[in-house]
This record gives sequence, C-alpha cells and structure tokens, in this order.
Amino acid sequence: MFYKASEPHGLPHNPFNGLIVPRPIGWISSMDKDGNVNLAPYSFFNGVSYFPPQVMFSSTGPHTQHDGPKDSVRNILETGEFVHNIATWPLREAVNISAVSAPHGVDEFELAGLTPVPSLLVAPPRVRESPIQLECKLVKVVDLPSTQENGSNTIIFGEVIGIHIDDAVLVDGIVDIRRVDPIARLGYRDYARITETFSMDRPSWPL
Repeated sequence: MFYKASEPHGLPHNPFNGLIVPRPIGWISSMDKDGNVNLAPYSFFNGVSYFPPQVMFSSTGPHTQHDGPKDSVRNILETGEFVHNIATWPLREAVNISAVSAPHGVDEFELAGLTPVPSLLVAPPRVRESPIQLECKLVKVVDLPSTQENGSNTIIFGEVIGIHIDDAVLVDGIVDIRRVDPIARLGYRDYARITETFSMDRPSWPL
C-alpha cells in the first residue's frame, strides 16, 4: 500500500510508530523549581553525539490538562536539568505506571513504587532500581510544527555530564546488554525485549 502522510491511511491504527522500531525509551526524571519531582517515559529518545555525549527526547501530542507543556518539559525549561533512567524488563510495569497522565504535582516515583536517589551533578533524582542513569544538562530546545489541535512537538537536547552504571551489568569492562535487559518501544501498544545480540566488524576500504 501507499498513502500520503497528510491524508487518511484507511487502517484501523496509525502505522507510523510501528515502522521506526525499535526505539529506546527515555525514562526521564525531572524536578521543578519548587522541588516537585516528575518521572515519565518517552518513546522518542536517542543518543545523538559522542563528544560530548548528548541525548534527545521528544515530547509530542496535545498540551496537558493544566494547559501547557508536559511536566517533564516544563521542569526542564525551569531548571535546565534531567536524568535518563534506562527502562528494563524487570521495571516494565513501573515504566508503564509512570506513563499515566497524572495531575501536576503527583510523584510518579511513589506511584510506581520506585526509589528516588540523589544525583551527583544535577538536582533531579535517579531511579535506584534502574541499572543505568544519565545525568543531563539542557543544551537546546527545538519546537517542531504540529498539525494536532493544541498540539506540540518539543525536542529536548541534553549533554550527559554524569553516568551511573551498576557494576552487576559490567563484564570484563564492557556493558553486557543482556544483563541490563532493556526494553524498547514498538508501535501501537507493543514493546520489545533484548535477549539476543550479535557482533559485526565494520569493513575497511577497499573491500
């Protein structure tokens, strides 16, 4: 089939999210200027550079019930800091609970039964149960066009200034992703679990 993205596709659900997969989940903890903590997963997340290490996540969809950006974006705009906590198979239910559209001021750490622990370089707490956490400083905000009524597509770029790795997932100095057991976002309501990996050496020219 073929359809123009600006026109009806005729399918029961929008297939777009199911075409760009798998996507890392940005499990973002943030804090507003008054010390209120927020934790939320974002299915548009990725690393974007090595030197310095930088990540991005995108907050999409209509504004929240308090008529403004989602709490994560609002908090980061206020304080310039956030933490990415890797989402894993054992934490899948907690990740899902933290996705609820809760009223402003609700503590998703408490709601999901998670343990907040202090970060070392930024104010927002980390998820103790997550084996990898990236402490980040805001670098840039990019607002993309939205065709949704009252909608927004806001991209947050952050520099990773501190990295926490649980020693239990390190094997001979290398992160064993199978021990991390991350989950990834697919389309619709589907997720994936990394249980198998393979390696390939990059070829040199001439082949």
